[in-house]
Amino acid sequence: MSHVVIVGGSVAGMKLAQNLHSEGFGGAITLVDAEPNPLYDKPPLSKDYLSGASSGDRIQLTSPEALADAGVTTKFGTRATALDPASTSVSLSDGTTLTYDKLVIATGARARRTPWADLPGVHVLRSRSDADALRADLVAGRHLAVIGAGFIGSEVAATAVKAGLRVSIIEPLEAPMGRAMNAQIGKIFADKHSREGVGFRFGVSVERVDRLHEQCHLLLTDGSTLSVDAVLLGIGAIPNTEWLAGSGVSVDNGVICDATLSAVGVPGVYAIGDVARFTNDRHPDSVRLEHWTSAADQAQLVAHNIVHPEDLRAYDPTEYVWSDQYDWKIQIVGRTGSEHSRLVGEPAAGRFGVVYGVDGEAVDGAVIVNWPRALIDARRSVASRARTQDLVARLQAAIQSTSPATR
Repeated sequence: MSHVVIVGGSVAGMKLAQNLHSEGFGGAITLVDAEPNPLYDKPPLSKDYLSGASSGDRIQLTSPEALADAGVTTKFGTRATALDPASTSVSLSDGTTLTYDKLVIATGARARRTPWADLPGVHVLRSRSDADALRADLVAGRHLAVIGAGFIGSEVAATAVKAGLRVSIIEPLEAPMGRAMNAQIGKIFADKHSREGVGFRFGVSVERVDRLHEQCHLLLTDGSTLSVDAVLLGIGAIPNTEWLAGSGVSVDNGVICDATLSAVGVPGVYAIGDVARFTNDRHPDSVRLEHWTSAADQAQLVAHNIVHPEDLRAYDPTEYVWSDQYDWKIQIVGRTGSEHSRLVGEPAAGRFGVVYGVDGEAVDGAVIVNWPRALIDARRSVASRARTQDLVARLQAAIQSTSPATR
């Protein structure tokens, strides 16, 4: 009987197990994860779960019992420690070995840390236990420093401000989420955070953190200091690939895959989720997507490719990710961040879009805030490779048709 082993039980791994069942896979499925209970949704960790608005039960994706009913065996609280393609086997931290016919690597990524990450009051946010520890320090009236103004840092800052904390964000770039949006567009979001009460220190990094008298004392690279009650490190993530050393799997900031998400270097092995780095016609240079929707879509594709090897499909996504910050629902499609961007609408009104791409060429991507109809158009335009100026024109017409002056 064919055996699929999935290493990693978060969204990508869990969805793959479910999709294999729904695709009619008749063999054995084993799902392995280092966490005792990995079957929870991660986006709420920086938002509703962190604030206490959502309980652990509300962020559960499924249960081991439900997976068992679908024919999935789970081995949670157990790490994969080595892969031996010659014997098609995976060694586990409990001393056991699993043999496989197909192996799917879904080990995700962990938070990037610093030499002072283990100090009391210094936090990362990647797991539910991380969120539990950070939540204990989110006490009204306290001062939180957020190092790094990417999506995690920006979302935690919004959650903390709403909880009554004073928040300072330290970011070496010129604006929050600058890599994802570019500095000019990022400034729109900096202005929003500032209006909500967040303080920024742009263009500097943290040289050192010391713990003294129940406070964290930060020395910044410009020589200034900052004393706070707690610190969040939001400085990126590192793919969990160390256990693959010596296996022959090609690894370079993730598992290198072809367009079908088959791992390069060994047969019978796939990778999905945050750990997968792939190429295809749309992405000739390899790319790794740390998005919930990408993990789910990749799981569906690999389940199909395992069950239907005669009909292999390539992964050709229209990237999509969202972020909730204050009363702004931020939705991003395609590839953004280039300097070729056009703002449509008025950010002060709380509804706008940003289109990325060069006029006369296909639209690269879009950032949409509180504008569902524009999101639909943007997703279709990116997927169909519509011209940049055509999407801009449609969004401008939509804004004008609903403005007070045209009513």
